[in-house]
Amino acid sequence: MKKSTKFFATAAAAVAIFFTTNASAQKIGIGANLGIPTSDYYSFAAGVDLRVQFDVTKQLSVPIATGYTHFFAKDDALAGTLPDYGYIPVKTGLKYFFDPSGSGIYAMGEVGAAIGVSDNSKTTFLYAPTLGYSWSNGLDLWIKYENAGKGVDYLGNESGQVALRIAYGFKL
Repeated sequence: MKKSTKFFATAAAAVAIFFTTNASAQKIGIGANLGIPTSDYYSFAAGVDLRVQFDVTKQLSVPIATGYTHFFAKDDALAGTLPDYGYIPVKTGLKYFFDPSGSGIYAMGEVGAAIGVSDNSKTTFLYAPTLGYSWSNGLDLWIKYENAGKGVDYLGNESGQVALRIAYGFKL
C-alpha cells in the first residue's frame, strides 16, 4: 500500500476517534495564509486550510488540520529549473490558551505530513510552532513557522516558511 494511502487511513481513523470522544466542544475553522519562505529558491508561499478543533478544557484544545500550501519558485532559482512546490498538509497538535476563558493569546504546536502534489515532490514530515490570538467572535490571527522538510528533490532544498494566517472559526 502506498505511504499516502496509509497516512490518509490513519488520519481518518484519528478523526473518527476524536469525534467519538467526550471532548466538550468542537469548532471548525477556515483560514488563509501568506508566507515568506526560508529558502532562497522561493519568492513567497500561500495557502488555505480547514481545521477542526476539539476542546479538552477551555484552555487546551486538539486541532486537526488539512489544506493546501503552494511555494512559488523564483524565476532564477536553479537557472529556472526549480518548479513550484505544492503540498497538502495533514497535521494535529496541541493548542494552549494563556487566558482561562479560552480566547486571547495562545501557543500551538503541530506535527504531521506534507503530502507533495507537484512535480518531483514527495511526502515529508512537517512541524509548525505557532503563536496566535483568538477573539471570542471567531476571528483568529496567528504567526507560525512551518517546516515541510525536503519536499522537492533539488539540491537538498528545505521548504520552510514564516506565515501569517487569518481565519474564522465556527462552533459545531
